[in-house]
Amino acid sequence: MQAETSSLTEAERNVEEAQNGLTPFHKIVLTGGPCGGKTTALARLSSFLRERGFEVISCPEVYTILASNGLSSGFYTTEGIDEVIQNAVLDVQISLEDSLSNVLKARGKPAVLLCDRGPMDGKAYLSDEKWNKILESRGLSEVDLRDTRYNAVYHMVSAADGAREFYQLDNNTARSESPEEACILDKQTQRCWLGHPHMYVLDNSTDFETKLQRLVNLVAKLVGLPTDLSRRSVKFLLRSKPRAENFPNTINYHVFEVEKVYLLVQDDPGDGSYRFIRKRTIVTREGERKGTVYQLTEARRSGRGELVELKRIITAREYSASYKSRDLSRHIVRQERICFLYEHQSFTVHIYENPAPGLCILHAQVESTHDEKPVVKLPDFLDVERKLVGPDDAMKYGSYALSVIDGASEKNLISPFLSS
Repeated sequence: MQAETSSLTEAERNVEEAQNGLTPFHKIVLTGGPCGGKTTALARLSSFLRERGFEVISCPEVYTILASNGLSSGFYTTEGIDEVIQNAVLDVQISLEDSLSNVLKARGKPAVLLCDRGPMDGKAYLSDEKWNKILESRGLSEVDLRDTRYNAVYHMVSAADGAREFYQLDNNTARSESPEEACILDKQTQRCWLGHPHMYVLDNSTDFETKLQRLVNLVAKLVGLPTDLSRRSVKFLLRSKPRAENFPNTINYHVFEVEKVYLLVQDDPGDGSYRFIRKRTIVTREGERKGTVYQLTEARRSGRGELVELKRIITAREYSASYKSRDLSRHIVRQERICFLYEHQSFTVHIYENPAPGLCILHAQVESTHDEKPVVKLPDFLDVERKLVGPDDAMKYGSYALSVIDGASEKNLISPFLSS
């Protein structure tokens, strides 16, 4: 075995280490409707990350590559060609992303792959029947294309929705949508990516420069860089479990089964650091389980004293191996989660099955700085009792605190409210 390892090139060893989580590698998607600011955002993120020591490659939008090399609107006069084109886009997208990922991993340095759109964008341009046909022909599920490939998804809302005076398509000859069409396409694209555990929607409630800075702060937090963002979610206690009939027809939602297992912290510094693995399975309206994603989260204090969470998608085998080092002083947390978008904000209802059966907590993904109070537009179709604030609520309703088995040591309960 040693001889085999020593025969690997430096690049091959680097890839192996990245796949084992020893070298930070992040793959993220920037998506959104026409004229949302993706091109400028990609350039800003590339500079920001490179200046801070990351290797960065941008994966270009595949449809634009095809359109700028001869694919024209005239092709669509052929019946059924939309499905053929999206199949071609998917082929190139997956191959290009995977190839560029390997190049970055082979460098052996912290790296980020910035993807200008991703595979799920194609769903916005096809009927459900045609999209499902493509997936079935490839033996894929939406979980494969959406949840297991990316660390985060950032949706840049089209200027047509909220900043119409700035809507223009001069910099993209592949696009020709009117403002009304752009708004429709923007919402369709949001629905396509809904369900990813780390999806963020950046609307036009601020000026464009602030919109870009919000994005930079989000990415900085993802990769473990210092940021002035003070929290990732705001939480509310619900009086009752929401049911399907509670959701208006205009609100799309996904249901997941979640198992969270806290692990023993090696060389525990006693500062609130924690580790957990999570298994997240999508459940259809008919109760069918369609795919599972496994993730490892490690949270440690930075040099500035901030608790920084680093997340990594892992395999089922890694999940099983990590499970053996679970913290036996804590319950395995099991929940049903319902995620949806409302007024450009991402929400998830956490419905506990173990411990605290029946407890329902609404999480709103809202970013704010230390000087700002997060603004949440609460869904009017949910029965919200009150906002959860302060350490008392954290100890009573945070999953980290709830997981402690009665009678077990309750040390390290510094950070339960941050654990989601």
